[in-house]
Amino acid sequence: MRTSATLPVLLITFGVLWFMKSAALLPDTATLLALGLVGAGALLFLLDGLNKSTVVVAPLLGFAGLAVHGIDRFGLPLSAWGSMAMVLAGILMLIARSDRIPDRRQARRTPSNYPPDSPF
Repeated sequence: MRTSATLPVLLITFGVLWFMKSAALLPDTATLLALGLVGAGALLFLLDGLNKSTVVVAPLLGFAGLAVHGIDRFGLPLSAWGSMAMVLAGILMLIARSDRIPDRRQARRTPSNYPPDSPF
């Protein structure tokens, strides 16, 4: 019987991160956060496809990453980024209302999540 590989993988990951931090090879936290937010937005599009939800959320995640980077590198005030985010969110919500953009796919129903009175 094989045991879980979780502990060795975590040890390797944390060891590499610790080494990179100690050797000053790891980017600063704001850069990592910005890259993580942009990556999460891109991953959301890849995993869920184009739908009414991802049309709004994925670009906003990317914008949040851009805002973190802009605040950290250029010192632009949070109020400027917040107001731009509100405008972007409104525009994206209007775009999501289009009939050309499909609704979010329904989750597959498994026997464990059927309603109790369902004949299935």
